[in-house]
Amino acid sequence: MLSFRRLPTLAVAGLALAVAVPASVLTAAHAADGPARTAPTSAGVDSAMSKALDALPASDGRYTVAVEDLHGRGSAVYGEETGAFDTASVVKVDILAALLLDAQDRGEPLTAQQKKLAAAMIRSSDNDATNALWKAIGGTDGLNAANNRLGLKDTRTDKDGHWGLTRTTAADQMVLLEAVLGDAHSPLTAPSRGYLRSLMSTVEANQRWGISAAADSKRPGAAPALKNGWLPRSETELWDINSIGRVEYGGHTLLVAVLSDGQPSYKKGVDLVERAATTAVKAFVKAE
Repeated sequence: MLSFRRLPTLAVAGLALAVAVPASVLTAAHAADGPARTAPTSAGVDSAMSKALDALPASDGRYTVAVEDLHGRGSAVYGEETGAFDTASVVKVDILAALLLDAQDRGEPLTAQQKKLAAAMIRSSDNDATNALWKAIGGTDGLNAANNRLGLKDTRTDKDGHWGLTRTTAADQMVLLEAVLGDAHSPLTAPSRGYLRSLMSTVEANQRWGISAAADSKRPGAAPALKNGWLPRSETELWDINSIGRVEYGGHTLLVAVLSDGQPSYKKGVDLVERAATTAVKAFVKAE
């Protein structure tokens, strides 16, 4: 495996983050709405993906990759031993999932204003819109309650309530992606999942980098659904660069997550994420 170095938790610059505001916590899950379920890890694809990623040139910082066949044919995680990463803006998918769960519980659709904010949050990664929806879900309490329902076990909100400093793993992002972009086993209804996918499939052109580099399908309706995150850390001047979503490759529908930190620049981080995603997906499909 590649050699990774850990970075200390540092103050953030360059990203508007909100502090949690007390609000009611989302209600507990109903027995019928169990959390998303990850596909069993396949030793063959896991080994093939690890071998392919190990063969890449050494990179700055550290990274982790997870890939899952949405139709249950296997999954693999690389770099799991490196621990958790800052979510940066990929947490915005999680925030919208929490908002939708709350709306479902109340038996009400999102308001027109909430839809406007959600579109800005996902499509253009607008931080002001995120701050407003972060308050709407109840900040850290609301996100933690939603993640419990969704089945995320290793995702931790920031103690000071900064949504971009939520910590997560690639494996947990697979659970989230199953819940929001999968076809079953989710507390989110089909309309809620369809709404999330529609936003993630129509992000602004300058944000279509990342895991989308691994897609090969040109079929109508098969556009990559993704959300990216990028965050400069003030004390080190290094970057967190992340990308999560759903792509079509080789006739397979795949969920993919790449998380990284310690990147020397935004561009080098994006290049690393795209190289890792493409390499992982090709090796994963070839081994299945």
